[in-house]
Amino acid sequence: MTRREIRDYSFKLIYEKLLRDDPIEELYEIAAEIDEIMVCDEVKTLVEGVLSKADELDAKISSLSTTRAISRIPKINIAILRIAIYEIMYDDKTPLNAAISEAVLLSEAYSYKEDTRFVNGVLSTFAKSLNQEPMLNA
Repeated sequence: MTRREIRDYSFKLIYEKLLRDDPIEELYEIAAEIDEIMVCDEVKTLVEGVLSKADELDAKISSLSTTRAISRIPKINIAILRIAIYEIMYDDKTPLNAAISEAVLLSEAYSYKEDTRFVNGVLSTFAKSLNQEPMLNA
């Protein structure tokens, strides 16, 4: 499974978790039943890592979003931003530019065009706060 597929499946589970109050293990079981989302160890690691840091990630998103309160950010974008910020902060194998680029691609696939600009803007602001200029500007 590619890193992009792992991220995509993880995104779908994290987004579903934002919509439902079910335990993540139950969402894994549902995903296995419908056979549309592959749940492997890498997916579980990313999902559970993001969920374990959700409050911290949301606080970071809230501090980076100058135009929208977190309660007004669509849940799709919250899921995408959580994954990207988690990867930047906690995954040494994912370069900053790759995390931003992949988040933009997820946003382009699942969100509205203006939301893609929002996601890119939040992540660019985050990169600047780390004193690293992202190479991608969608």
